[in-house]
Amino acid sequence: METARGMDLAQMKEVDIHTVDRESLVDIRDVQVDGKLPREQRFSDFLRQIRNPYCYRCGKVVVKIGFSDTEATLEDRLEHYLAAMQ
Repeated sequence: METARGMDLAQMKEVDIHTVDRESLVDIRDVQVDGKLPREQRFSDFLRQIRNPYCYRCGKVVVKIGFSDTEATLEDRLEHYLAAMQ
């Protein structure tokens, strides 16, 4: 998958939060996804708006995230975490 800015997902993943131009990053608070859309369309709309799902801003804070190569979902992990706390 390639974005309008010419970066593929592998390149997006490698963005360095210490050298990235903060102003070039999308503020996630500005991303609006219609929850009534089908899942695939919501995902596509989110990617279109956020431009880089690995590196974005939340206000003045630059956020860099990574994803594990696993079948477990975030929901699975949260359920496991909450069960372990009981």
